[in-house]
Amino acid sequence: MSGADQAHGRWLAAMPAVFVLIWSTGFIVARYGMPHAPPLSFLCVRYALSVLCFGAWVAVAGVPLPRSRAQWGHLAVTGVLMHAGYLGGVWAAVKAGMGSGLSSLIVGLQPVLTAAWMSWHGSRVSRWQWLGLLLGFGGLVLVVSAKMGQGGEASWQALSLAVMALFSITIGTLYQKRHVTPCDVRSASAVQLGAALLVSLPLAWLEPEAIAWTPELIGAVAWSVLALSLGASSLLYLLIQRGAATSVTSLLYLVPPCTAALAWLLFGEPITGLTLAGTALTAVGVSLVVRAPRRA
Repeated sequence: MSGADQAHGRWLAAMPAVFVLIWSTGFIVARYGMPHAPPLSFLCVRYALSVLCFGAWVAVAGVPLPRSRAQWGHLAVTGVLMHAGYLGGVWAAVKAGMGSGLSSLIVGLQPVLTAAWMSWHGSRVSRWQWLGLLLGFGGLVLVVSAKMGQGGEASWQALSLAVMALFSITIGTLYQKRHVTPCDVRSASAVQLGAALLVSLPLAWLEPEAIAWTPELIGAVAWSVLALSLGASSLLYLLIQRGAATSVTSLLYLVPPCTAALAWLLFGEPITGLTLAGTALTAVGVSLVVRAPRRA
């Protein structure tokens, strides 16, 4: 095997971990950009620029658009749920004072809810999955109770917004699995992000705060569009095409501890013993739920 082939093989092996690392930075970018812009206004800028980038990519590559009106509608629904609802909830929660680590831990339960729903509606829930559900919920309660006691990071307003984001990404994922037929990720992303923009824009006009175009905010916008909207989506597409979707799913439970470490390094968000214990419980719980079907 040549050196180029070996390097290519190492890159393919590292792609799932790289995807998780980039995905984890989404919560960091929310914390980084929130002092300078209201959440929905920032997201509208991100959606608009992402649609332009994906649109140019589609035009240059000659990618076909969705064929049927029903497919456009299904993609629009998933865009509203998986972008407007999920990202809007996370960014609003961070704006309301929730830390990056805690917000990622709450929405990190998405694989648990998805696996549980699919099991309840397709096959029985195994004992390992029930154990995983209990551990994941117990770990989340442990961390949230500690944050509630610290005076505001997990306020009821922020907590409600994060939970809304969790249910939005979960319902959107299940809806996409059921209704969206396979199509090119670039044209599908353009439609989804366009729908998210149309829904979020009227709400952004109601935000009283103005956008302050600081270097920090410009950097957050650039990273959100290029690394998250284009980069992470493209990586996920390549991973699924190469049969590595299972690896991505099983690695998703590493997002909360990865985000917590980044938040500690960049913002000094504290990592207490109770937070570590709760995060570990949640990670083990999610891994049990995700891996249990393969074990069976």
